[in-house]
Amino acid sequence: MSRRVRNRRLHIAIAREFSFNMFPEIPRPFNMTYQCYSVAMLPGNERQDVERGGKIIMPPSALEQLTRLNINYPMLFKLVNKKTSRVTHCGVLEFVADEGKVYLPLWMMHNLVLEEGDLVQMESVSLPVGTFSKFQPLNPDFLDITNPKAVLENCLRSFACLTTGDVIAVKYNQKAYELCVLETKPGDAISIIECDMNVEFAPPVGYKEPQQERKEEEEMIVDPADLMPEPSGFVAFRGAGNRLDGKKRKESTSSDASSPKPVYVKGIPDYNYQIGTLKFIRKSVKQKSSEEDDGGEFKAFSGTGFSLRSRN
Repeated sequence: MSRRVRNRRLHIAIAREFSFNMFPEIPRPFNMTYQCYSVAMLPGNERQDVERGGKIIMPPSALEQLTRLNINYPMLFKLVNKKTSRVTHCGVLEFVADEGKVYLPLWMMHNLVLEEGDLVQMESVSLPVGTFSKFQPLNPDFLDITNPKAVLENCLRSFACLTTGDVIAVKYNQKAYELCVLETKPGDAISIIECDMNVEFAPPVGYKEPQQERKEEEEMIVDPADLMPEPSGFVAFRGAGNRLDGKKRKESTSSDASSPKPVYVKGIPDYNYQIGTLKFIRKSVKQKSSEEDDGGEFKAFSGTGFSLRSRN
């Protein structure tokens, strides 16, 4: 082979590669109609992995057609029930279904209002990567989980996308919890494969916040001063007053003016108390004066006087 022929073939190969890079093959949409069944109808062993996620099982012919159409990855599909105009989105788990059939999780069939053997239209779509989602549990029992956010994030690993308005099923400790997708950002349908998404919860349906029982403090109906014993002995400024101009003094209507209440003093804690010590406090008994011994009544100015000047 001459050098001229080899160079010509090399130029042709380079031109072809350059043309492929400049004009890549445009992916064509995938649009098919299948009979849908729940995963329980799939022949063989029970597939709990399908029920716990948001992916479906398709026939092998769908994989061949998707490959020829140069479909974008990850493979995401839009499911439409033409009778009810209900729409949802999903991913694909395996291509092992019988020809003309697809197998869906039970919660997905409920969202689309589909019965066993009904027709569902499938269309390939490209969804934006999710950044935010908000869920509302349909049962307050979901709050009994120790860490519901961690449980939800672990279950969402089996999902490929989320659609606003869907009711997904989350299984934990052999119990299924239904959650409604209230909001998704940046669109009504998002892809959640390898994304960093913020998750929030709305109050569950029928949830009532527990009313905090406020311990009502017992209102003191009686004034603490009224509970103190009446003062005995001399009480300052308890006598009656007289006017200097000779006029009669107006009688006070309030009983507090004639008999003032004693001051209520609270106890003072011992801040110097040391743990493990005992203190015995003894009250000192005050000796009674001779005036109190006689009549028990105090007489003002009844003491003896003394003169500063010495008497001769």
